[in-house]
Amino acid sequence: MAVSASVTSSSTFDDKPVCAAIVGTLSTPDPPTTTAGGTLIDQSTIEAVLAAGLETGADFAEVFAEDRRSVSALLDDGRVEDLTSGRDRGAGVRVVVGETTGFAHTADLSEASLVAAARMAAVGAAGTGGPRRVVDLGTVDATNPSTVAVYPEEVDKATKVALLQRAEEAARGEGAAITQVSARYADSRRRILVANSNGVLAEDDQVRSLFSVSTVATGDTGMQTGRESIGHTRRLRAVRHQ
Repeated sequence: MAVSASVTSSSTFDDKPVCAAIVGTLSTPDPPTTTAGGTLIDQSTIEAVLAAGLETGADFAEVFAEDRRSVSALLDDGRVEDLTSGRDRGAGVRVVVGETTGFAHTADLSEASLVAAARMAAVGAAGTGGPRRVVDLGTVDATNPSTVAVYPEEVDKATKVALLQRAEEAARGEGAAITQVSARYADSRRRILVANSNGVLAEDDQVRSLFSVSTVATGDTGMQTGRESIGHTRRLRAVRHQ
């Protein structure tokens, strides 16, 4: 993994904007796995990262972190035609000094990597040093529209494929007229954290599930198609029970 940084500054000279940029990289180890129900980044780590961003006298520092997982599966006439999964995670640190902004990002959410990114952003923002600032973080409460008992990543892919197979069996059990069945499952989880030197600390955890079944029936009146889909910003259990 690597930490990348850039800095942009703007000013006017004869009514023409002037911009400058710096890019750097820093090697870091692979990130640890985040637990299902825990916070994305510990508060003590966030405080250390913001302190590192401010230690050269910056006016403002901010951290944005994201961890996104997804799984999708397609069953077509009894065969698994598609089964994919993916994960994207990382964090960006922004440091502002006057009209100059330094930015660094990393895929490693460990404290060492995040602090390194903050310092790189601070250097890019051209801070010259100042009094040490301590950030007093206050959590911003947000109403969660649903309670998640089982997160998508806690259910193995075989169980999700078995759910598709059960759906096909149920559709074909409606009669011999059903000649084709296609079932699709997808889920995703997106976790977001934002914290800044103004004392703001906010997190969001978005869980989505989608399940759909399409059928083709053939009879005396010709061919007809049917489709039913359900989607929730909820857990897998919401799909199982419908």
